[in-house]
Amino acid sequence: MKAALIEARAKLSGAEAMIEHLQLVIAKMKREKFGPRSERSQRLLDQLELQLEELAAATGGDTAKAETTVVQVQGFTRRQATRRYFPADLLRRRIVHPAPTACPCCGGSKLSKIGEDITETLDVVPRQWFVTEHVREKFSCRSCETISQPPAPFHAIARGFAGPSLLAMMLVEKYANHQPLNRQSEQYGREGIDLSVSTMADHVGACAATLRPLHELIKAHLFAAERVHGDDTTVPVLAKGKTRTGRIWTYVRDDRPFGGQAPPAAVFFYSPDRTGVNPEQHVAGYNGILQADAYSGFNALYAPDRQGGPITEAGCWAHARRKLFELADIASKARKAKPATISPIAFEAVQKFDAIFALERSINGCSPEARVAARRNAIAPLVNELIEWMKRERAKLSPHNDVAKAFAYMLKRVDVFTRFLDDGRICLSNNAAERELRGIALGRKSWLFAGSDRGGERAAAMLTLIQTARLNDVDPQAWLADVLARINDHKISDLAALLLWNWRRPLQVERAA
Repeated sequence: MKAALIEARAKLSGAEAMIEHLQLVIAKMKREKFGPRSERSQRLLDQLELQLEELAAATGGDTAKAETTVVQVQGFTRRQATRRYFPADLLRRRIVHPAPTACPCCGGSKLSKIGEDITETLDVVPRQWFVTEHVREKFSCRSCETISQPPAPFHAIARGFAGPSLLAMMLVEKYANHQPLNRQSEQYGREGIDLSVSTMADHVGACAATLRPLHELIKAHLFAAERVHGDDTTVPVLAKGKTRTGRIWTYVRDDRPFGGQAPPAAVFFYSPDRTGVNPEQHVAGYNGILQADAYSGFNALYAPDRQGGPITEAGCWAHARRKLFELADIASKARKAKPATISPIAFEAVQKFDAIFALERSINGCSPEARVAARRNAIAPLVNELIEWMKRERAKLSPHNDVAKAFAYMLKRVDVFTRFLDDGRICLSNNAAERELRGIALGRKSWLFAGSDRGGERAAAMLTLIQTARLNDVDPQAWLADVLARINDHKISDLAALLLWNWRRPLQVERAA
């Protein structure tokens, strides 16, 4: 009964929190629609937000109590969750608590150890700052009075004082964790280190220039692929008195879905606009398969008379499904103040799409030949049935109907969308490129805008290095720190050794030795 009561309270708290949340949303929508009525309305919004915060905290507490309560049921006893085990390579600090010196039962002192119980807790040491002193001793020859001294070590930045680990941390915080330099500077100030934003900006620009050769090597590796994914997203750019809209483009090589052994990579480009000239410059010299959406700027790449040969176009089924999913999304429509009806035709279409995607997932990682054979046997009948069904349903709808427009997006390019049935290298969707742009879409809320076109180009270069590291399961901060420490001493003819797929962490090298 106690457990049931706690569970009921948790559900009640959740319902109350949802009610307060909906009331807050409605109030905000009314305020946006009708404008501020008075200061009292703003105070009411603030009060609703405070109530929502308190209810959310109460809900979390009640839910935690409900989850940790042991409930007696017939046949078994539900156990509480066991403590997780932490990685074995983490440093352990052993604290031995004083043992009793006498038996608590009889008072005897003849105690012998028979075992021990260990409880592990995960903790962290605050970031430690230190100064590395490079000492170069001078020697004078007693025979010829010549003074000798070892040469000064190379630094990642000429005449710079920041070490490679600090530079790598700045870059990862800015471009991977979306922390602008001013916030980093404030955080370092709280830790007793005075680093101005202008100094950090100089360091970021110098690092981007130093690492540019690696960006070019990754770019060459990517466009040597048989198939690449392409997409773009908006980037606000600071302008006089306002911001204007620039674009970040990404091209991704990932051969793993069809069993390829080449390492994955992602290359980013920046442009101040979205004209078709930009993708033509990006993929100049490439003539493989480009998997992208139906953006008209890519059309020149598919032209038969293109210099260097045409690029084969492959459609994205996720884009086609998304247009229908928005019309059949039951959950989002139910959350609206005035629930809207869903389209039964769109709902049925989404179910047919999902059946095709489910079969496609089962052949990920197979060879191109195996994928083609499986697609022709199992997926092709579903695709043909879907296309014929869409043609019949579209004929019954008005051309201005939203479902008809969603059907037309795919039916106008049937050959592009069905090309994957005859080529095992083509994926069903362009999600590989969209996943790489997700971080930019999330980061826009944090860094707000790029400072200039040159800032956008630097961001594209650094995103290339960081996202490629993530695709290869490499810690970008550890890799950048090691590369920045070595690149100025490294042979330019052997820069490929510093690439992600050829690089090994110093700790890994020591373990291997």
